[in-house]
Amino acid sequence: MQHLDLQVVSQARAWLSEGEALWFCTVLSTFGSSPREPGSLFVARADGAHAGSLSGGCVEEDFLARIAAGEFQAPAMVVRYGGDNADAPGVTLPCGGSLDVLVEHWTPEPSRRAHLAALHEVMAGRTPRRRRVSLRDGAASLEDAPPQGAAVERRDEEALIRVGPTRRLIIAGISPVSRFCAEFATAMGFEVIVCDPDPDACADFAVAGVTVREVLPSLFIEAEGCHAATAVVALTHDPRIDDLAMMEAVRTPAFYIGVMGSRATSAKRAERLRRSGHLSAAQIERLHMPIGLALGSKTPAEIALAVMADILRVYRGKERSSL
Repeated sequence: MQHLDLQVVSQARAWLSEGEALWFCTVLSTFGSSPREPGSLFVARADGAHAGSLSGGCVEEDFLARIAAGEFQAPAMVVRYGGDNADAPGVTLPCGGSLDVLVEHWTPEPSRRAHLAALHEVMAGRTPRRRRVSLRDGAASLEDAPPQGAAVERRDEEALIRVGPTRRLIIAGISPVSRFCAEFATAMGFEVIVCDPDPDACADFAVAGVTVREVLPSLFIEAEGCHAATAVVALTHDPRIDDLAMMEAVRTPAFYIGVMGSRATSAKRAERLRRSGHLSAAQIERLHMPIGLALGSKTPAEIALAVMADILRVYRGKERSSL
């Protein structure tokens, strides 16, 4: 899930703890062009305050206006925007797209606060779960999730929504490429953590929404670990940072582990990791090196674009040959 969705849950928890009623929304399905994928979250209060996004622009405007007009009082309901049989005929999505949104109306009851606390723990943790919501009475619960499955399943009277750790990017070392990677990743909804042992470099690194840790990246990975929605990239050309980060990252379930360097440099690194790091052939095979898509990148921004594009490719399960 995106880091933005964790922020939505945090905001919803704060409002419920303050005694505020709210509308908790989940994108159930999309057709055609839509900037938010199934499972994405949005929360709003009656006064128009909100966090997250459904699709951007007119959808949120219509939704907030209808809340102010007294609509959506049922505990749970599904609202369609765009396409045929839309519940808001005046709202159109780009390229004829449509989306269905689960709208839950919550009052600040202890059971709702407990449910959000558990949901927050799942999204900030390591183990995915599944959220079951009754479309009949709004009852919601969390249960073990099957190993594989769609982000959202619709049944006659309930919705099953997979929830799990938010997508995370750990950037090992600060360099010009690191800054652009951090900017691209935050825009893509990743939680971004930058690690570097140099206090001056950390003090000078300022990208909104990014956590900077003055620590050797390998020590951070060893202490904090990586869940299955984590990508780790080493971008310094300094083997004292890059190699050690790779040696720790391959011991985690991170879905993407990559390190910057030419093919010749990568071949030397592979041999060094095998010989000095005692990495197996299978562990070295997990490393994306050279990192990123082969776009002919030259500048730091172009290299960062190639890196983040490759991370997204792997996250979406796309083979290079299919691009």
